[in-house]
Amino acid sequence: MSALPSSVPTAVLDTTSTALLTTSEQGEVTWYNRAAQRLGQLVGADIGSLPFATATPDGPPVELRCPTADGQVRHLRVTCRRLPPLPRSAPEPDARLVYELTDVTEQRADRRRADDYAWRLSRIEQLARVGTWEWHLPTDQVVWSPTLKAMIGLAPETALDYPTYRTMIHPDDLGMIEAALDRAIREAAPFTYTHRMYQANSRQMRILECYGEVFTDESGRPLRMLGTAHDITEIRKVQDELAYLAEHDPLTGLPNRRALTARMSELTAAGAPATAALLLIDIDNFKDINDLRGHTVGDEVLRLLARLLTRHLPPDAVLGRLGGDEFAVLLPCCDADRALAIGAGLCDLVARTPLAVRGEPLRVTLSIGAAPLDSAEDDTLLLAHADLALYQAKGEGRNRARLFAPEQHRVAARRVDLLSRVRQALDTGQLQLDAQPIIDLADARVRSYELLMRVRDNQHRQIGPGDFLPALERGDMIYELDRWVVETATSALASARAVGVELRLDVNISSRSLEDPSFGDWVVGTLAAAGVPATQLGLEITETTAIANLAAARRLASTLTSAGCRFSLDDFGAGYGSFVYLKHLPFSAVKIAGEFVRQADHGGSDPILIDAVVRAAHGLGMRTVAEHIDRPELVPVLRRLGVDRGQGYHLGRPEPLHVLMARTTAPAPRQNAASPAASPGRAELAPPG
Repeated sequence: MSALPSSVPTAVLDTTSTALLTTSEQGEVTWYNRAAQRLGQLVGADIGSLPFATATPDGPPVELRCPTADGQVRHLRVTCRRLPPLPRSAPEPDARLVYELTDVTEQRADRRRADDYAWRLSRIEQLARVGTWEWHLPTDQVVWSPTLKAMIGLAPETALDYPTYRTMIHPDDLGMIEAALDRAIREAAPFTYTHRMYQANSRQMRILECYGEVFTDESGRPLRMLGTAHDITEIRKVQDELAYLAEHDPLTGLPNRRALTARMSELTAAGAPATAALLLIDIDNFKDINDLRGHTVGDEVLRLLARLLTRHLPPDAVLGRLGGDEFAVLLPCCDADRALAIGAGLCDLVARTPLAVRGEPLRVTLSIGAAPLDSAEDDTLLLAHADLALYQAKGEGRNRARLFAPEQHRVAARRVDLLSRVRQALDTGQLQLDAQPIIDLADARVRSYELLMRVRDNQHRQIGPGDFLPALERGDMIYELDRWVVETATSALASARAVGVELRLDVNISSRSLEDPSFGDWVVGTLAAAGVPATQLGLEITETTAIANLAAARRLASTLTSAGCRFSLDDFGAGYGSFVYLKHLPFSAVKIAGEFVRQADHGGSDPILIDAVVRAAHGLGMRTVAEHIDRPELVPVLRRLGVDRGQGYHLGRPEPLHVLMARTTAPAPRQNAASPAASPGRAELAPPG
């Protein structure tokens, strides 16, 4: 290998990191430096096989991929130049071309990393819908990221200056933005603001949430601002929808309970005008609409009713839906009499205005309770007062409006106290059953016992079913109470049967259990599980309860009588007193209301009505029982009229069931439970005849 021409500084070339080599015109390597030798070792090839020949003499650099011996890839930049001609007197060297091979692998990686960072930043901006901008304060130049441009409807390559950007900002927000930026520059502090912006070439509005900070030099002079813009249009839309739903009923669009109670709180706050009132509105028998026509029709009724009420309320009234079929109207500047008149007018309006549901007219009625603002200290109490008035309107027959009166609150307080006492008595065993005998008027024998509930707690007086059952009918505790009575009676019958005594007990059930389609099967199953014949248990329902739900009464009567249970119609004549119902209900017995019995020995119409009931009942195969026989003079009269059985204080007073059980199940002296002697305190009957 010949030496390089003197024009090539070999000492320097041997110490550089750039690989150098020379070749002849034929491509034969005539010289190389140490860097070229190291490069050859790195790629595992002879110097002559290095990829240098792709570069043309005095041409542009060429970048090549060069695999290394360890399986990696190095990137080489190769240039080629001709050596200058030598003087004519100089010997002709073999070298004619010089190649420079520079390893640019790390530089390329750095450049790729920079490109990747820019790409990732751009993608992150796009995914997060966040654009960025930088304002160079000394030159007043603003640079917008491609993502921010795209966000406002511009192509990434579009030139954009601040005056143009400014025209796209909503005019009402421009002053706020520039004030925030001026303050940030002046105080060198972070900034944030939210503004509306029109998209380019469109009136479509976007909402941008912006954050940024100011960067200063060592002296504190602001140099540049860096800001972000986050597109929160969709987020704001969802937030607005949630805020709307938080205050409005989604079905009718009316204010909901939350919004309405907030408005009531404002009115009941200190200093608010006292002349305001609340109407609480309930659709009568709305459950029947849902059950018979479906909830879709029920929803349409609610929407139509909301529109009808809105059109006919005073302009300052606030109509809202509290939930279910319950609406409320807040009436500012309205006294109690005016509120009641408005409520009555709404009842009349709705009753005579059919609602067009699916092309068919549907009529509904309303019950309304009105309460003046000055009757309550807060919105909760105001709602409670209106609810009490509504309860009175429903109790008086529905389709009417009633005004709250303090007496309603006292009645409600007593009702709540009664419910609390019953609940506690049921939980602690202080709810007990008394047994009153039912006597056969023909042979003076006890045929069965009616069980009567009593609360015997630590308070000053015991309470009976007439005191608390009407209140219990409003809630679900009545279900539990009815089942407790049946279970207690069944347990007593099983205990008596275990010692050979055949008791017969009768229990009363509520209208709520009558409507429960599973109740009859549950009763039959409870008796069977205890091993008690169904003939030993009788159930009673009042006439008004049966008439109010004939289908349910027929279903329950059929279930019980087919299993062998007795089923009696209680208080016949106290309600409708129609013989038509007896024809369609399979009762075992009819109990004649005490209203006809008490004065039956005085003549008049009572004996005639009793005779008619007896003839109708006997003709349908039913027994008759006269209630409230409290004087001995009534017994022969009722016997002559053909009444089968009777009960009342003259025939036998109620006694605790556990006392009856202790006496009738005593081992000695053995006594038939059906004997008249089994009824303590019983007056002797006059002999038959």
